[in-house]
Amino acid sequence: MTTVVVLLCIILIAVVALQVGKVTELAGKIRGEEEVQLSSNRANSRLSLIFMVVFLVGTIWSAYHYKNWMLWYGPHEAASAHGGNLDFMFDLTLVFTGIVFILTQILLFWFVYKYAGRKGSKSYFQAHDTKLEIIWTAIPAVVMTFLVVGGLDAWNSVMADVDPDEEVINIEATGMQFAWILRYAGEDNKLGARDYKLIDGINPLGQDWTDDKNLDDFQPSDLVLPVGKKVRVRITSRDVLHNFDLPHFRVKMDAVPGIPTYFVFTPTKTTEEYRQSLSEYPEYQQPSDPNDPEGPKLWETFDYELACAELCGKGHFSMRKIVKVVSEAEYEAWVNQQQSYYLSTIRGTEGDPYRDTKVLPMEAGKVESETTDAFKSALEAEDAAKKVFQLSYVFFNTGSAELDSGSSKYQLDKLAAILADNPTVKIELGGHTDNTGDAENNQTLSKARAESVYNYLASKGVDASRMSAVGYGQNSPIDTNDTEEGRANNRRTEFKIVEQ
Repeated sequence: MTTVVVLLCIILIAVVALQVGKVTELAGKIRGEEEVQLSSNRANSRLSLIFMVVFLVGTIWSAYHYKNWMLWYGPHEAASAHGGNLDFMFDLTLVFTGIVFILTQILLFWFVYKYAGRKGSKSYFQAHDTKLEIIWTAIPAVVMTFLVVGGLDAWNSVMADVDPDEEVINIEATGMQFAWILRYAGEDNKLGARDYKLIDGINPLGQDWTDDKNLDDFQPSDLVLPVGKKVRVRITSRDVLHNFDLPHFRVKMDAVPGIPTYFVFTPTKTTEEYRQSLSEYPEYQQPSDPNDPEGPKLWETFDYELACAELCGKGHFSMRKIVKVVSEAEYEAWVNQQQSYYLSTIRGTEGDPYRDTKVLPMEAGKVESETTDAFKSALEAEDAAKKVFQLSYVFFNTGSAELDSGSSKYQLDKLAAILADNPTVKIELGGHTDNTGDAENNQTLSKARAESVYNYLASKGVDASRMSAVGYGQNSPIDTNDTEEGRANNRRTEFKIVEQ
C-alpha cells in the first residue's frame, strides 16, 4: 500500500511540473521572453536565500542531532592515551573548515540574490586586485600552517617507536583474506623470525622454529590487552592490502604485503569502564535485540573491535575480531592460560627441529610443577601404592643405563631440591623394563638405570643414606607388552617414598 501511495505522489508531482512548464511557456509567449526571464531571476534569487537558510539550519541541526554517533564525540571518546591528540586535531580542523563552509555558502547564495539578472544592469569585470589576492592567500596559509604543524606534532607523538629497553607488550597482526592472525610474544616478550617460504597448513605465519624466540609465541582468537600498558603492534599482510583498524583507540594502519608497519598505543579504559560510560547516553539505553525489549541494552553488549578498513575482497566483512581490555591481573591470568603455538601444534611433528629433544628449557616449568604436585600427593597418601609415582621426564639412551641428562635434569634437579626441603623423607628408586630380550639382562639394565638416577641425585647433594636403588626388570608391568605403546609405558623409572 505504501509503495502505491509513493508512486501516485511521484506521478502527481510529474504532472504538476509538466503543467507549470507549459504555463511558463505560454506566459513567455504572451509577456515576452525577456520579461519572463527577469521574473524567473527575481524568484530564484529569493528562493536561493530561503534555501540557504533551510540548508544551513538543517546542516547544523543534523550535526548536533547525530553528534553522539560521531566517532570522536560524546560517548565515543578515545580509549587510548594518544587518542586525545587526534581528536583535538579533528575538532580544530572541523572548526576551521566549518567556518569556511558556512561563510562560502552564505556568500554563494547571497551573490545569487544580490547579482540576479536585472534589466539594464551590466556585469563588472575586474582583472586583478593585489590586496584581495594577498588576503585570500595569507589567511589560508596561516590556517594551514597551524593545522599542518599541529598535525605533524600529533603524528610524531603518535608514531614514536619504543626504546629498546622500554617495557612494552609485543603483538603481531597479520591480515589475510579473510581473517586476522594474531601472535603474541611469549614469556621472552620477543617475536620470532618468519619466512614466507615456510608457510603451510600448520604454519600459517611461516614461523622459523629454529629461532628460539618463536617457541613461546602464542596465537589467540581474540585481541586481549591490559589497561594502562603500552602495546606495540607489528602489522603485516599475507596476501593483499588490509588495514588494521581499532577505531575506539584511534589506531589505523595499513597492512602491506612485504612491508611490515607498526603502531604503538596505550589503552586507558577497560571494556567494562567503556560500557559504563556509554550507559549515560539515551542512544545506548535501547535493547541490543529489537525483538527482545527486556533483554540487555546496547551499552551492556558493547565490545571494542578490530576491523579491516580496506576493501580487501568480498569476504572483507568477516575480518572483525573482538578486542577485550582488562585489568593487569586479568590479563596475566589470561596469558597464563595460553599455550604456545609451537607446543600445541608443532611439537613432535616432522616440522619440529627439536623432535629428538625430550624436554626443552621452555617446558622446564611444567616439568617442575608436575613433579612438585606428584611428590605432594605421594607424601600425603596413606595407601602405600599411592606413595609411588613415575619419573616421566627421566630418559635414558636406547638400551643403555646412561642418562639423557640434558632432558632429565629438569625433573631430577627439582627432586633434589624437594628432598633438601624434606630431610626426613627416605626414598626408593625403582627401574623397570618391558619383556623384550633376555629377562636377566632386563633385570641388570633396570638396576643400572635406577642406580644412574641414584648417583645423579647424590651428586646434587642428596644424602645417599636416604636413597636405595632397586631393579625390577620385566616383572612389574603396568601395561601390556603386546604393543609398542604398552612396552614404552613399562620402560620406566619410579620414585617411591618409603619413610617420612
